Amino acid sequence: MSMVSTYCPHFSGLRRSSPNLHNAPCQSFLQHFSSQARLPSSPKPCRAVIAMSGSGKFFVGGNWKCNGTKDSTTKLVSDLNSAKLESDVDVVVAPPFVYLDQVTSSLTDRIEVSAQNSWVGKGGAFTGEISVEQLKDIGCKWVILGHSERRHVIGEDDQFIGKKAAYALNEGLGVIACIGELLEEREAGKTFDVCFQQLKAFADVVPGWDNIVIAYEPVWAIGTGKVATPQQAQEVHVAVRDWLKKNVSEEVASKTRIIYGGSVNGSNCGELAKEEDIDGFLVGGASLKGPEFATIVNSVTTKKVVA
Repeated sequence: MSMVSTYCPHFSGLRRSSPNLHNAPCQSFLQHFSSQARLPSSPKPCRAVIAMSGSGKFFVGGNWKCNGTKDSTTKLVSDLNSAKLESDVDVVVAPPFVYLDQVTSSLTDRIEVSAQNSWVGKGGAFTGEISVEQLKDIGCKWVILGHSERRHVIGEDDQFIGKKAAYALNEGLGVIACIGELLEEREAGKTFDVCFQQLKAFADVVPGWDNIVIAYEPVWAIGTGKVATPQQAQEVHVAVRDWLKKNVSEEVASKTRIIYGGSVNGSNCGELAKEEDIDGFLVGGASLKGPEFATIVNSVTTKKVVA
C-alpha cells in the first residue's frame, strides 16, 4: 500500500499573501471567521491518487478535548465497542484526563487510548500536571503534544513541546506531534516556515521517529467549520514529507504518518483521504459521535480505489 510520491512544486497561498483571505488578525484560535471568509485557492494535484505515499498504516485519532461526563463517556465507549471498523487502520482516542481510567478499562482492545498532554519530565511537585509514568500506569499508549490550543492558549513554545515529546518517547509512549499555522501566518505566506520550525523543534531532540505521528492542523480550520481543501492539505503534507527527507532521512519520510486535523467530519473525510500524502486524521468534535467517528476511520477504503 505504498508508492513513491510525485513532489508538486506549486504551493499556492503558502509563501505569498493570499488576497482571498480577510486581513483581520486572528487573535485566538477561538475566534470564528466571518461567514464571508474565503479560503485561498489551490491548483490541482499533479496526478490522480491511487495509494498512500508513505508506507505507514492509516491512522485516525479522536481528540475528545475538554468534553463529556461519566454517562456520555460510557455511551461513547459503547458506540465505539460496537462499531465495525476497517482492520487496516490504527485507531486511537484521547479522553479528558479524569476519564482515562474509565475508558482504558472499558474500551475494546481494537482502539488504543491517548492522553491529551503530559509533563516534560518525571512527576513530582508539579501541581496540576500529569506524568508520562502515570499515563502508562493506567494503560495509555499515546499522548498528543503541540496542539494549537496548548501553543496559543496555554503558551507552550516549540522547545518546551519538543522536550515533552522526547521524554514521552524515551519512556515508551507514542507521540501525536501537532503542527500548524495561524490564519495570519498563512496570509503572510509563512505556512511552510511555521510548520518547519515546529518540526525542527521535535527533530532536534527526539530519540527516533518510529513512534511519532505528525498531525498537520491549520489553526484557522480547528473547530471553525473552515476545512482546508484536499489540495491545500495535500500540498502541506507533501512539503512536510519532503522536509523530513531532507532533514532527517528518506526512510523516516516514508515511514512517518502525516495526518490531517481541522474540522474533519463524516462528510468531508472521504475526499481528504483520497490525497496521497494524507495518512489519516486527528478528529475533534466528530470524534464525540461514535457512528461518525467510525465513518472517518473507514474512509481508509478510499485509498484502495484507483482513481
